[in-house]
Amino acid sequence: MMTQVIVVSPGNSTISARIEKRLRQGELAQKQVDEFQEFLAEVDREFFQHRILTENAYTFWFGNGMATDEELRHFLRQFSVFSNQFLVAALLKEINSPTLQQSRASREILLNELGVIYRKPGQSIGSHVAQTEEEKERQGDPELVSTEGTVDGGICHFRAAHFEWLIGVAEGLGLSYADIGKRKHGRATTLHFCDELIRLYGSDDPHIAEGASFAVENWAAAGFWQELEDGLIQIKQRRHPHLRLAFFTWHNRVEAQHAIHTLEELEEVYFKPDFDRAKFMQGGREILEAIAVFWDGLNDDRLNHVYI
Repeated sequence: MMTQVIVVSPGNSTISARIEKRLRQGELAQKQVDEFQEFLAEVDREFFQHRILTENAYTFWFGNGMATDEELRHFLRQFSVFSNQFLVAALLKEINSPTLQQSRASREILLNELGVIYRKPGQSIGSHVAQTEEEKERQGDPELVSTEGTVDGGICHFRAAHFEWLIGVAEGLGLSYADIGKRKHGRATTLHFCDELIRLYGSDDPHIAEGASFAVENWAAAGFWQELEDGLIQIKQRRHPHLRLAFFTWHNRVEAQHAIHTLEELEEVYFKPDFDRAKFMQGGREILEAIAVFWDGLNDDRLNHVYI
């Protein structure tokens, strides 16, 4: 379910129905809400209008479906390094979470990455006990898993790990597990992004980490998954009918849910007495610059015909 927002000014700043309710109930003063609205306007300018969200040259090109097999293999190698190394940053984010609630939110993402399937709303814990082994494996099929719910009470399947889905894509292009995902496969620009994720997204400074997390999740929801899916579907239709694309189609569906959760989390931390606005913005700006380095690196490699 999408978060309801209420426009409170002619500009881009919005506040959610949750904040409006807290204002009506007297939990927040009008001055606090006005300052939060101004803060959201800054977030919009600095994060949502960042060029890597609005004008990603590489993913725009990729969405046309014209990548050669050599270009595809290079893209998958670099993306697999980011995808696999993200687990390090995600673990640090969980370890360094300042509250139990935030720790659990971080574990939702990490454990799902590792293969714990989201349990759908209303689905009871242990409801899979009567399933056959074949049915359990089918639930692990990335085409069938849920994009909603919680990992609490979910079932772990090796084949539901996101990296295993990516292996499935790579195998359709002649690559194997040994060819992807390791730091040795990464270009300098890819490794810079991975290291910045560890430094910022996994930071032990909660304000830096919060800003980086908010920026990362909203980058993921800003459309690049759709461009990747568009390009790959065209390639599948034209050249590789057996190419397995669930890694990309699933992420395209699920990322909006993550972004909604980060807005809810931001509303909670912003009104705490120790919230550091400057550090939050720093974390977000710096991770967006690192994301830009990653995509710009891929685009430069494409233009210069550099493949590894």
